Amino acid sequence: MLIFFFLVAAYSSANLYFYLKFISLANTGASVDVLIGAVVLFLTLSPVLIPIYTHRGSELSVKVLSYTGYLWVAFLVPFFPLGIALDLYNIVLEYSPRIMNNDVRAMMLHPDKVFLIPLITSVLIIIYGYFEAQYVRIERLVMHTAKLPENINRIRVAQISDVHLGVIVGEKNLERIIRKTEREHPDIIVSTGDLVDGVTRHIDHLAAKLKTLEAPHGKFAVMGNHEIYGGMKKTVKFIRDAGFTLLRGEGVTVNNAVNIAGMDFSGGETSGYKNNSLKESEQDVLSKLPSGLFTLLLKHKSDVEDSSLGLFDLQLSGHSHKGQIFPMNLATMFIFSYHTGFTNLQKGSAIYTSRGTGTAGPPIRFLSTPEITIIDIMSG
Repeated sequence: MLIFFFLVAAYSSANLYFYLKFISLANTGASVDVLIGAVVLFLTLSPVLIPIYTHRGSELSVKVLSYTGYLWVAFLVPFFPLGIALDLYNIVLEYSPRIMNNDVRAMMLHPDKVFLIPLITSVLIIIYGYFEAQYVRIERLVMHTAKLPENINRIRVAQISDVHLGVIVGEKNLERIIRKTEREHPDIIVSTGDLVDGVTRHIDHLAAKLKTLEAPHGKFAVMGNHEIYGGMKKTVKFIRDAGFTLLRGEGVTVNNAVNIAGMDFSGGETSGYKNNSLKESEQDVLSKLPSGLFTLLLKHKSDVEDSSLGLFDLQLSGHSHKGQIFPMNLATMFIFSYHTGFTNLQKGSAIYTSRGTGTAGPPIRFLSTPEITIIDIMSG
């Protein structure tokens, strides 16, 4: 909850900062300032209005509102901290005679530059970040284990996470993900949450396309927070129509070779939603699986329960997006204990946290390339 209030406060401050900077430089008069304020207020509220309007608006109108609101968010992410940094730079130089006994005020930036430098930088980041978000990278992880049956040398698992299928991440993005995954010929495909961006009203047809992505030993998925936001009945139907076996506080043994357990998302973000999650503990779910087999644990959020250590070999998670747009990762790396990539844990367990395969909100990534993770579980 504290994180939520921090994000709201930061976002509100960024909008107010932009407005005050803009009107101080534009100097267009009170009536125009009010008009500009109304536009900024609409942009500020638009990300909140998007999920509400999605339930009743046409696909085109929802797409226009989504791009407008989310691109505005993407613009503010670098604009606000860079603007503050340049303001602090000027403040230090302004008081340089007192602080450093040396007058360097001639090096101060003109107010126009303090506004234009962050503005141009943010626009360039958005342009670059749009193309970075389209480039899905294959990340590879190899794990050696003595827990595979003697007749199996390798099991290849493809992990997708945080695809966020919706009016922004649509059919073209999904086709790209399917092609890249198929080229790897995985034995098992897993989705570690946020396969959909919430409301499935305009994307139900994508389930059939996603169903064409097949793996010989099956496809497995868990619930992320956005599936819960979108209404459990519809998002569960979408996941199952897409050909995934949905694991909700339960585990399965695949081909007598590997265990896969999956847990629903649990966290403060969804405390106000009913998710009808199974009440069995993670430790109990893992304990019921056959011992001696390599065990995958699928969880959307990269939380690790101490009581589960030693009961699983590899936890696959997502949710963090590695911040998605720099410098957001400077904040998310403190929010998530396992921010991105592979980490060895105690008692022979390990965790891999995906950067995500799609985008949440803005169709932008900057210094956080999307990924499909290929995990080769090798005998040895």
